[in-house]
Amino acid sequence: MKKLFSFLFVLNSVFSINIFPQTYLYEFLRLDMSARAGALAGSFISNNDDANVIFYNPAGLKLLAENPISFSFAKHLLDINLASISYSTELTGIGRIGAAVKYINYGTFTSADEFGRLGDEFGAGDVAFILGYANELDMNFYYGGNLKVIYSSIEKYSSSALADDLGLHYAFPEQMINIGFSILNLGGQISAYDKTKEDLPLDIAFGISKKLEHLPLRLSLDFHKLNEERDDFVQRFKAFAVGAEFSLSRVLRLRLGYDNEKRSELKVGSFAGIAGFNVGLGAVISDYNFDYGFSSWGTIGAIHRISVSTVL
Repeated sequence: MKKLFSFLFVLNSVFSINIFPQTYLYEFLRLDMSARAGALAGSFISNNDDANVIFYNPAGLKLLAENPISFSFAKHLLDINLASISYSTELTGIGRIGAAVKYINYGTFTSADEFGRLGDEFGAGDVAFILGYANELDMNFYYGGNLKVIYSSIEKYSSSALADDLGLHYAFPEQMINIGFSILNLGGQISAYDKTKEDLPLDIAFGISKKLEHLPLRLSLDFHKLNEERDDFVQRFKAFAVGAEFSLSRVLRLRLGYDNEKRSELKVGSFAGIAGFNVGLGAVISDYNFDYGFSSWGTIGAIHRISVSTVL
């Protein structure tokens, strides 16, 4: 267990500004994987045209066309790297299914005993396997669910969990408005690192997006962590994100995003720099979409994401 505690101490130093207030375990489930979603500050609950919607709202899968597949890689802080792959297809007469894998590698650590003597190196990582399903509840009204199998390892220690995601999506095609609601990471641990089992990062989220009629612009607004206790009612809406996606041409997309909670939590004193702000570019080349996203964490650093998606 000494190696486990050493890892948790290092992880605590990385996220020492209370970015992850609930638990150390499985917090990677909250991280934005795709470059497009990251550039929009994670305002993706009401998305209806990207296979990565499976990570935000499984009901959105039903609005996808053909068989989209997406691969993403994110360079996080220090030696932390993330990767994901997502895919969706329609089963005639059954509904639309999706599958995804989300993985994070925390890098290499050196163990130490209680006297500070260094020992062997060890690694740590988390992975989630996701299977999703979506169908139509009524005209323009969709539902969906995910089953997640989660596994976490630190050196020779490990833990596992089982979770569900539940989602609803309502579309107003004429007004080009989409509304999404989801409950993410509803479940519990199967096995714990120690005797005490910890909670999963439960997230109740709501999102709305609007594509403007006379401008090549889509705006999105999401509220996350609506289930968490706050000092007052207004504070319950503190964890909001805003995104804007501009179609500069048939080939190029410009994306901007703002994460309000990230900005407030990443402040050092009264200084936040550009923490919480995100920007990205997308390019459509032949049958492939190439996306890049940049997310500022202020004085701590930044996250760089790249994604490649196509239709099989």
